[in-house]
Amino acid sequence: MNKELIIRSSSEAVDFALLKDGKLIELHKEQEASNFQVGDIFIAKIRKPVAGLNAAFVNVGFEKDAFLHYHDLGPNLASQLKFIKLVSAGKIKDFSLKNFQFEKEIDKDGTIAEVLNSNQSVLVQVVKEPISTKGPRISSELSLAGRYIVLVPFSDRVSVSQKIEAKSEKDRLKKLIQTIRPKGFGIIVRTVAEGKNTAEIERDLQNLISRWTAMCKKLPTAHHPSKVLGELNRASSILRDVFNDTFTGIHVDDEELYQQVKDYVQEIAPSKQSIVKFYQSRDTPIFEKYHIERQIKTSFGKTVSMSKGAYLIIEHTEALHVIDVNSGNRSNKATNQEDTAMEVNMIAAAEIARQLRLRDMGGIIVIDFIDMSNPDNRKKLFDFLRDEMADDKAKHKILPPSKFGLIQITRQRVRPEVNIKTSEEDPNNGNAEIEAPIQIIDKINFDLERHVKTHKKVVLNVHPFVAAYLSKGFPSLRSRWFLEHRKWVKIIPRDAYTFLEYHFYDNEGKMLKH
Repeated sequence: MNKELIIRSSSEAVDFALLKDGKLIELHKEQEASNFQVGDIFIAKIRKPVAGLNAAFVNVGFEKDAFLHYHDLGPNLASQLKFIKLVSAGKIKDFSLKNFQFEKEIDKDGTIAEVLNSNQSVLVQVVKEPISTKGPRISSELSLAGRYIVLVPFSDRVSVSQKIEAKSEKDRLKKLIQTIRPKGFGIIVRTVAEGKNTAEIERDLQNLISRWTAMCKKLPTAHHPSKVLGELNRASSILRDVFNDTFTGIHVDDEELYQQVKDYVQEIAPSKQSIVKFYQSRDTPIFEKYHIERQIKTSFGKTVSMSKGAYLIIEHTEALHVIDVNSGNRSNKATNQEDTAMEVNMIAAAEIARQLRLRDMGGIIVIDFIDMSNPDNRKKLFDFLRDEMADDKAKHKILPPSKFGLIQITRQRVRPEVNIKTSEEDPNNGNAEIEAPIQIIDKINFDLERHVKTHKKVVLNVHPFVAAYLSKGFPSLRSRWFLEHRKWVKIIPRDAYTFLEYHFYDNEGKMLKH
């Protein structure tokens, strides 16, 4: 399996594409002006507690106040508030917490008015970026994420990722952490720490302690509100969260960013430094070289084509997402409808798992698979979908098929959904739009594959521009069709056709259905 990260830089943003065997599975964009990333920590002022919501609105410098619910305060809020007050007044110079006197934990069923007042200073962390008309969601229970561990100030809890299944390894990591854990800090052990030695984890811990200390030094002179600890740049944070030993390549088209990525990989996985490559070609942009632009055009529309003529329809509403699975009009070797439904559903399940990550869809997702009467097939489909989503970093839950055959998924969304416009201006009508022209080749391929199985000769009628594209170069697409299907496809340009119009005819001149 090839797993590659392709990084494209421009003056406005940096784009990150994660490929698995050449197929695009995640797409991220870091805007240079983005000031509210998940993980950023702000020193802020409480605007006002609202008893009815048991929450407070907090001024973090965004156009809309951030929302801080009582359950997101953390049990040691009183200790944090005391620490901020003393540090801001210059009465604490040692930020290690080893000599800091903790306060009593707040009541888990208490009210916001009992613990927070208007204009009070508080440290908060972004847990959900601003989405649509809503301000950021924040928490005052802080955490600093590293490569192998997460450091939690004002805590003494040690926990190990549930994805580490071996009890012996869990016990080893717990004992290791207990020997190096600084007083006043809790530690969460991440999945990638499995098998790592004390030196590697301790180095990660020291980096996090250094970041905590640097943040605390800013507090006495920090404006309210202001960011006092920024997340790593998006390149480093993505590498921190997704990078593992299965990566085979990281390709970057900007020299400065390339050096940053190389230094970070050298720090977290020295043996993998050689897979970081600087892409220098001036002839072909990096996203075109790795066929990412094409995949973006064909993956973000309302209709998503799959293999064998099947396709998905993805609809978005304010409250949920609905995905409809369609088999398309195609011949199939399956002996009955149940087998056909099962085959299409399995293809769709893999594509849906990819689409959820690619678009970063969150909230409630309802999937209408093709009906199957065999309960074993329904269970097999459910288990397959669950396995396909196992690598999804976002928290999610999948419910078994309902009596109507619907599968419901809840998926956490902490950033705005990736929404890329794939339609383009119609060259025949400047006031209208058409779907991305690049998709027409995929559609022609799907239909051709179906028609050549049942007809000795097929003739393709298309717009002159498309006809030229199919016939040009060596080998041309038409030549490749001949090598694949052992049939020569006659292509006739039609001036009267619109840009995306095409039709297949048999040897008797009869039009074949799409």
